[in-house]
Formats: sequence, C-alpha cells, structure tokens
Amino acid sequence: MQEGQTRKTSSLSILAIAGVEPYQEKPGEEYMNEAQLEHFKKILEAWRNQLRDEVDRTVSHMQDEAANFPDPVDRAAQEEEFSLELRNRDRERKLIKKIEKTLKKVEDDDFGYCESCGVEIGIRRLEARPTADLCIDCKTLAEIREKQMAG
Repeated sequence: MQEGQTRKTSSLSILAIAGVEPYQEKPGEEYMNEAQLEHFKKILEAWRNQLRDEVDRTVSHMQDEAANFPDPVDRAAQEEEFSLELRNRDRERKLIKKIEKTLKKVEDDDFGYCESCGVEIGIRRLEARPTADLCIDCKTLAEIREKQMAG
C-alpha cells in the first residue's frame, strides 16, 4: 500500500510542477489527440524547466560554498557533498535529454505508443512517467529479462 501511495504522490508532483490536473478523457475521445498532446507537452516542458533550474542552483551553490577548508575533515565533507550533488545533476542531465527526446516525439505525433509492440501506453501511465516509451507489459517483460541476465 505504501508503494502505491508513493507512486501516486510522484505522478501528482510531476503534474503539480506543470500546474495541471490529471487529464480527463472524454467518452469516444481519440487517443493522443491535440488536447492530450498539448497536455503532455506542457508537463514535459515544465519538468524540463524545473530540472534546468536545479542545475543552475547547483552551479551557484557550489560557487558560493566552495571554500578551501584548512581542516581535512571539513574539506573531505565538502568534497563528498559536492560529489553527491554532481552525481544527482548528472542523472538530471540525462533525464533532461530523455525529456527532450520525448518532446520531439510529441512534435512528430509519435508520442504515447510502445516502442516495442506499438500499443497505446495509456494516459495514466504517461502522467506517472511522461518519458515512458514502453507499455506496462513490455516494461515488465524487460525488467524480468534484466533480472534473469543479472542473476
């Protein structure tokens, strides 16, 4: 139950970043119509902008906080903090690239379909993870294969 709540909170936070409500599908509405594409474009652009702001804050934080501590323990603690921040920013940089790739798919009307089997990924899954490029079945299969290869 805890995991489901975390996922719901996570997807709601992505929507909150964009300042949008969950998409309300209308009966008989075509999948990935103009309104849906615009909805996801807004989410993706807001998410990308938020991540870029984080990168800018990190750069200014590191410049402001950079000090040559005479105490080796203080210096080591600062270096560890900077190292963690840089790793986080590297992950975010990769996520920004994935978001930009997804925005290109939105522009090309190729968004919302599984890259493996071609079926609809689904509005709710995309709201939870807008950069998803596999349907839930193909993603589950890929994770099972990954576990088998690792273990």
